[in-house]
Amino acid sequence: MASQVPLKVLNDGRKMPALGLGTWKSGKDQVYNAVKSAIKDSGYRHIDCAHVYQNEEEVGRALKELINEGVVKREDLWITSKLWNTFHSPSLVPGAFETTLKNLQLEYLDLYLIHWPMGYQEGGDLFPRGPDGAIVPSDVDPLDTWKAMIALKQTGKVKSIGVSNFNIKQLERLINETGVVPAVNQVELHPYLPQKELLEYCNQKNIYLTAYSPLGTPDRPWASDSEPVLMNEPAVAEIAKKHNKTVAQILIKFHLARGVSVIPKSVTPSRIQSNIEVFDFELTPEELKTLENLPTNHRYCNLRDQHKHPHFPFA
Repeated sequence: MASQVPLKVLNDGRKMPALGLGTWKSGKDQVYNAVKSAIKDSGYRHIDCAHVYQNEEEVGRALKELINEGVVKREDLWITSKLWNTFHSPSLVPGAFETTLKNLQLEYLDLYLIHWPMGYQEGGDLFPRGPDGAIVPSDVDPLDTWKAMIALKQTGKVKSIGVSNFNIKQLERLINETGVVPAVNQVELHPYLPQKELLEYCNQKNIYLTAYSPLGTPDRPWASDSEPVLMNEPAVAEIAKKHNKTVAQILIKFHLARGVSVIPKSVTPSRIQSNIEVFDFELTPEELKTLENLPTNHRYCNLRDQHKHPHFPFA
């Protein structure tokens, strides 16, 4: 099945599919089938992964089988992964990357991101906590981690490099100090968190924004009843009804209409298929303005308990 997803030319000249399958929170027993269904049945070519999701081996098994079966060629896929916070020391970056390559059963990655600007204590758990239950930070400067990422790209084993969850000041520092502009910045993005200033900055610097949690991450483990539910937003439902589309399809289209790539997560074949059926309609300028200016403002992945970290990215 040929993919209908448009390609975005990154600042390094490589072409990245604007829509992909997210794998955060996809269980090991589900993600294998989700990846196979997405690529084989629905035409996805972009799969977004991360070491911390702890399901890359299952993703890799699916990719290996699909390539071996001739369903898809490796060069037609775009596979992203991310460097976790406990591997920020420059000496640890190559090893962490090789672990991901091995788990995904690939010879190279299309895109590798620094998952967060915040380093954690190294050498132990993925979420190291002190006696008080708080995350234990490391003192690694994300600038040094970025320099290690630049060196990693020079090996040819990763084609593009970028970051995730970096704010404008943090991006500016990387660029000013190294002269290397991240190809991508992956951040939480949706109508409750439109990130207008960050989007404008990234457009100016030719950094491609990717939206995670585009549907308001309704299955997040820390969800509380007091938080607004994006999927229940009346304004989105009204636009969906007008276009005879689902709320999820409108939320996905919101990003594409703004020139942002989007990686909705699902393990359900029917929803995986529905999420890619967004190229047969357009949002009007008025609808886009409505979605960009909803009165509700909310960040679902706020990591408030880590606000004291010296590289905490959120105000």
